[in-house]
Amino acid sequence: MSKIELKEIDKFYGKNHVLKNLNLTIDDGDFMTLLGPSGCGKTTTLRVVSGLERPQNGFIYIDGKEIVNAKEAHFAPPSERNLNLVFQSYALWPHMTVFDNVAFGLKIKKTDPAEIKRKVKSALERLQIGEFEKRYPSELSGGQQQRVAIARAIVSEPKLLLLDEPLSNLDAKLRVDMRSELKRLHHETGTTIIYVTHDQVEALTMSTKIALFRTGELVQVSEPLDLYDNPNDLYAADFIGNPSINFVDADAEYTSDGMTVKSPLGTMELPRKYMTENAARTGTGKVVLGIRPEQVILLKEPVTEKNVEAKVYSSMPAGSETLVDVRVGTGTQLTIKEIGSARYKTDEKVYLNISTHRMNVFDKETGKLIKLSVESDIGRSLNPDAPRF
Repeated sequence: MSKIELKEIDKFYGKNHVLKNLNLTIDDGDFMTLLGPSGCGKTTTLRVVSGLERPQNGFIYIDGKEIVNAKEAHFAPPSERNLNLVFQSYALWPHMTVFDNVAFGLKIKKTDPAEIKRKVKSALERLQIGEFEKRYPSELSGGQQQRVAIARAIVSEPKLLLLDEPLSNLDAKLRVDMRSELKRLHHETGTTIIYVTHDQVEALTMSTKIALFRTGELVQVSEPLDLYDNPNDLYAADFIGNPSINFVDADAEYTSDGMTVKSPLGTMELPRKYMTENAARTGTGKVVLGIRPEQVILLKEPVTEKNVEAKVYSSMPAGSETLVDVRVGTGTQLTIKEIGSARYKTDEKVYLNISTHRMNVFDKETGKLIKLSVESDIGRSLNPDAPRF
């Protein structure tokens, strides 16, 4: 069991308030990714959990055991927290071979030599570095050294594994392979993993949950697809997704039945049952439509009167997908992702099929989500019979 609870954590570096009243629960068996831009506090959170940093306020519990009580100056040392940590820096013993580096912790625990050999070879093969077991770190590339560091961390099958940007030094293809291996490793071992990255693709593809940070505060903690489909606010919506989400300013009129939204994309009726508690009940207001690039279908000819006329600004085919920038009217620009190879000419007239069921709507003043995507699990639970596009 490795359930981690952080309660009311404050961390300062001088006058810099890095973590601000942080409350986060990581359940046993979670693959929790701490996601956010540089300087948002995600690595500091990892170091506080590991015991390498001491918070000025707050409590931390692992499996119900208090390991941090800042008020009473109680900080359990890292050795008592039953965890392994992998940094961006490799921290390998330069005088030891790859095999001995990976085996070091097992030897300290006086594990049977035959079992050490089996576990080390298994870890090296999993990380695709089995042929390097007799080499020294100085004879390896940066990416190979990083994989040795990961192998060393997983070989002892820890209950809690902390990973700080562990794939940052790998090339693109190997990074994809390692994502798959880490996800498989998590599935097979059930180890609780806390993973730090600024790469949203890593977060979305590997995690069971994502904690999104902004300047030392949690913005949202959700399962990956919930975060993608229904981000809490404009910051979360803008941070998650590649290509980025499209934002379109609009005017809203609220009624007891829902709201009517008017924008350069036309007039849309949005039922109350898809709206969150942040939505006003009556009156008018400014809103922002959030439309993912893959949620718009490009048409050569209009199919219904609701299809929006647009003009191709640029087309960027990439083989497996095609990104198309279009302009609606004089000031609204959208990026659209079409799966597969497609050809569009600059200034070509096209028509947009936009599903109101799939878009999000945010209050412009507060930035908060006020209308869910009903294509998500949350949205479908509100209306399981909603049409799919």
